[in-house]
Amino acid sequence: MGKEQTKDLLKFLKPFGDDTTDLVMWLRGFAWDLCPKANELIYDNYNAVAFGWSPTDKVGHSICSIAVGRSSKNVHFGFYWGSEISDPDKILLGAGNQYRYILVTDRKKFPKTYIKKLVREAYTNSLAKVKDKKQILHGQTIVKSISAKKRPEKGGAKKAGA
Repeated sequence: MGKEQTKDLLKFLKPFGDDTTDLVMWLRGFAWDLCPKANELIYDNYNAVAFGWSPTDKVGHSICSIAVGRSSKNVHFGFYWGSEISDPDKILLGAGNQYRYILVTDRKKFPKTYIKKLVREAYTNSLAKVKDKKQILHGQTIVKSISAKKRPEKGGAKKAGA
């Protein structure tokens, strides 16, 4: 299971088109390679498709994530606890108490080396948050939620059954 399990995610990404899906799946491979023992948690929500990696099945232990906004179509590569990791080049966006991210528009412009360093730090931070080590799971893909209602695409009517 794990990295090879793409059926549900590809179904959730279908409304975003091939270019966005290709970029998101490339980012997914990048993240899985950095977190091979973590678990992928997938959320097909009303406002975004989001998925991230966690040593447990809890979002609160997340290391990093990818999200695609339903109306904006923006692709984020983010850190659930981004406010707690270093960002010496100050490339992460977000001013809230927790989440930090970068907008990803092109795989050639994605700062792989820099993000790898942040993912390693986020992984260590995530493991420190796991109080009960029995919660740790390895390499699973877990669909956590599927919203019945989806926010309609910009400039178009909501599709039946979407």
